[in-house]
Amino acid sequence: MPSRTQIVCLHEGKKGRSIDPLFIRALIRKLDPAWIRPWKGNNVIRTIGCGGRPSLIDDLPREIKNAEQAGGATTVLVWADMDDDMASPEQLKAAFRTRALECGVSRDQFDRVVFAFSKDRLENWIEFLNTGTTDETREGPRVTDSEAVMAAKKLADICLRQVPAQVLPPSLEWSCRNWRALRERMS
Repeated sequence: MPSRTQIVCLHEGKKGRSIDPLFIRALIRKLDPAWIRPWKGNNVIRTIGCGGRPSLIDDLPREIKNAEQAGGATTVLVWADMDDDMASPEQLKAAFRTRALECGVSRDQFDRVVFAFSKDRLENWIEFLNTGTTDETREGPRVTDSEAVMAAKKLADICLRQVPAQVLPPSLEWSCRNWRALRERMS
């Protein structure tokens, strides 16, 4: 049996009650990663709603181990909100790293995970993508599913064109750098 090629995306929120899976799927489809070939069906991108951030941190080690066991080119992505309790994306990433290492995940395995952390919520990125501005010190306005999908497609265009860092909100630029590093690693 051939090994599977897929992208596993862990995110905050619960299925049917979060825009995250819609945004993630639309973004990845539009980015069309070259290492995902052939691209067949919806099972290429598997989104997993983990509830709150503590559950997401606890679930990551299991998903890293599952990806290792599946073989092939399984990419693990983590999408989380960087709330006021975290000073920087690196501090939040360190919380994930600590838990993963405690659960027996190697540093090499952990370093292959791609992190996308929006400050305060994904809605802030959508606000920026729709209006050209956002204030990451406050929670962005709620959006419809179609607004989330359209914003994800705009973000993919920005990522593919490699817009300079000073144009993007800090959390979005940090997350885009992680995606670009993955793309370089996989080429």
